[in-house]
Amino acid sequence: MPKLWTPAGLEAGRVIDGFRLEERLHQGGMATLWRVSRVDPETGGVLPDDGLPLIMKVPRIKGGEDPASIVGFEVEQMIMPALSGPHVPRFVAKGDFTRQPYIVMERIPGESLRPLLDSAPLPPEEVAFIGIRVATALQALHRQHVIHLDIKPSNIVFRTSGEAVLVDFGLSRHDHLPDLLDEEFTLPMGTGPYISPEQVQFVRDDPRSDLFALGAMLYHLATGERAFGSPSSVRGLRKRLWADPVPPRAIRPDLPPWLQEVILRCLEVDPARRYQSAAQVALDLQQPAQVVLTARAQRLHTDGTGRRFRRWFKALGAEPPARTPAATANAAGEQLERGAVLVVAVDLGAHQPLLDKLRATVRRIVEIEPGARLACVTVMRTARIGMDQLTDREGNSLHLRLLVELKHWARPLEQALQGGAQPGTVNEGRLTFHVLEAPDVSAALVDFANRNQVDHIVMGARGSSAVRRYLGSVSAQVVAQAGCSVTVVRVGETTPQGLDALDALGSLGPPDAPGASGRRGG
Repeated sequence: MPKLWTPAGLEAGRVIDGFRLEERLHQGGMATLWRVSRVDPETGGVLPDDGLPLIMKVPRIKGGEDPASIVGFEVEQMIMPALSGPHVPRFVAKGDFTRQPYIVMERIPGESLRPLLDSAPLPPEEVAFIGIRVATALQALHRQHVIHLDIKPSNIVFRTSGEAVLVDFGLSRHDHLPDLLDEEFTLPMGTGPYISPEQVQFVRDDPRSDLFALGAMLYHLATGERAFGSPSSVRGLRKRLWADPVPPRAIRPDLPPWLQEVILRCLEVDPARRYQSAAQVALDLQQPAQVVLTARAQRLHTDGTGRRFRRWFKALGAEPPARTPAATANAAGEQLERGAVLVVAVDLGAHQPLLDKLRATVRRIVEIEPGARLACVTVMRTARIGMDQLTDREGNSLHLRLLVELKHWARPLEQALQGGAQPGTVNEGRLTFHVLEAPDVSAALVDFANRNQVDHIVMGARGSSAVRRYLGSVSAQVVAQAGCSVTVVRVGETTPQGLDALDALGSLGPPDAPGASGRRGG
């Protein structure tokens, strides 16, 4: 069993993978930031920074920690190497949870936007100037196929040269990488005052969500108040689907109409009524005289009770808009282009021979399908009634322990999936890891597969027929309920028939083929 990393022992002077911890700069609820220096591996001396000061971000993982914080750190580790340019910190290195999790990146010496909130309301020209710089940074980020999804003042830092830099990509989404948060969680992800209506409805693929957050931020800077308060419950977050904010000029009459027009357009509930790109926001803020004024600019009151009630009724149980046939066809084409999605469900408590055979079977499949994405999944069983045991005897997170063990099991598969790609490239996202927490293992696996359009599940079977008889067969339930192909691997039997001639995932032959207790066509 691999040794579990623990967060203890971080102190100034410690060297981690060639980086020496010099000074703890910040300790938050989710992570600790350290100023670090490079160390010569031979002499142990500090190397010059060559004009690039560095910080190391280390997650604070405590026993029973919210799994989303673990997944969010993995998301940031996956996305940051794919980013470049002056509007993001330069990525330098990262460490895995199996040893020491961290991200080393460029340290931005400037200040964040957060302290300016204490000085709000700001002069209109200063609000516009800030908006221009943030919108420019968002446009650069969106051009790299990334949506931030947690734009807020504390996640915006300004270089001494003036450019806005976006930080903290733990909730972000990259078009060309797996969206781990969407795959594992069914709650809205974001920060209460800034989260967009579509994020509340679990939509994470719209860049205009960042424009809504920008509008909420400009509203606060212009008025000194939050447009939607600071809700923490899903019910409170959903209120923005129907309740419009108080117009900024009702709070601050001297605010120019053009600035209210820009802010309220960013805050439209329907993304189609917002600006369609961050570049458009920046252009209007740079040229106030060219802003087309609509009824938004003159508004001094929230909508009447009747209109708000109609929006409330429409939002009651509202789901994301249904996709058109054309959009569905495009999505299908994208699905085929990116390759099949393969899930291997791993029971980490199974006997080693079964774990070895399961890994060998999966390796043969991914070698036949070089474009396939592999998601390694294990389920942490939780109690249906009562309190869950979320830590081991040493107080370490059981979720994190399972994640480390899952990565250790899958290490031999990494080479087959890299396909010659260098670490830090988009291909790195072809292998992902998921620890699901649920009382029903089979239901959790089926739900994960259905939500993520999985093409093929590979899993092991319980070795004892008596155990299957009295505890039930997880594999049989998955075979019966999953909407995709399922291959069940057993020890002591031949490899599933047809594997050598496999042309595409999901076509493994008839259900009675040797070596599989169940198999379904997708």
